[in-house]
Amino acid sequence: MGNLSVPSPRRLRIVIPGGSGHVGHMLARSFQERGHHVTILTRGPYTANWQTVHWDGRQTGPWVETLEGADVCINLAGRSVNCRYHDENRREIYNSRIGSTRLLNQVIADLEEPPRVWLNASTATIYRHALDRPMDEFTGELGGGEMISKHRRAPQTWDFSIGVAKDWEAAFFEAPTPRTRKVALRSAIVMSPVPGSAFAVFSNLVRMSLGGKQGNGRQFVSWIHETDFARAVEFLIHRADIDGPVNLAAPNPLPNRDFMRELRNAWGMPNGLPAPRPLLDLAATIMRTETELVLKSRRVIPGRLLQAGFEFEFPSWPQAAEDLVAQWKRRD
Repeated sequence: MGNLSVPSPRRLRIVIPGGSGHVGHMLARSFQERGHHVTILTRGPYTANWQTVHWDGRQTGPWVETLEGADVCINLAGRSVNCRYHDENRREIYNSRIGSTRLLNQVIADLEEPPRVWLNASTATIYRHALDRPMDEFTGELGGGEMISKHRRAPQTWDFSIGVAKDWEAAFFEAPTPRTRKVALRSAIVMSPVPGSAFAVFSNLVRMSLGGKQGNGRQFVSWIHETDFARAVEFLIHRADIDGPVNLAAPNPLPNRDFMRELRNAWGMPNGLPAPRPLLDLAATIMRTETELVLKSRRVIPGRLLQAGFEFEFPSWPQAAEDLVAQWKRRD
């Protein structure tokens, strides 16, 4: 996972609600390798090399005991957004995020010895569709109802995602927790060389010679290498002076056409067929997902991390893509 920016002076007790996905697994592995005690709170069966405890994200139970006296809570709970946004899925996406966050607010406020820091998942999708300038935490504009071209308003599904993000952060910060510092992790796409990840999806397209630009290719892609994601989380745990929203994204987002070209270079694939918007709409319907995941321009930069002195191991996509492809090949 690489060397972390801040040393860990002692063994930490870290609880990760909703940590059974690939990001939670990556964080748990990183923390355990550094000698910390990790507990994953999970709804379903989950086998791992660290402690797992059942919760449903809706009501209190024996899982509350894992948070008593813990050092860190990292809440990653939330239904996957890789689906069609029909009414039932919208309810699950919304309630799994807002409901679990409010539940944790209630529980942490009532603990005798609550975690000293609580990092809650959020998303870089909270910012508007941005082609014109970068979006940091200081001057970035939150999205909702914006025009994405001179004559075209952002799709309603984009507004839904932005609304969820705003309400998610509002639920996180609405209840005071005087003994627990709160950080909202506005994360870009975490690039991990594992099956089922976003990196795997993009790589599969490239390897099938379908890795050309998506749409017009001008939309920006914000991303972060898994190593830097883990390092940034560790950095924020130890920086008691940082709270509120923090962007977890590499400092150099790039247009989709360049993103795909560099990924093709890393795989040694010189060419890739482009996917115009109508084809993406059809493919998204067949694959039961939404085109927002590739067509919305996310031009997010990590202003607060950079201001605090965090140094990225993978600040640029060509370097990150080469490393991720090399890792993937070693696993094949």
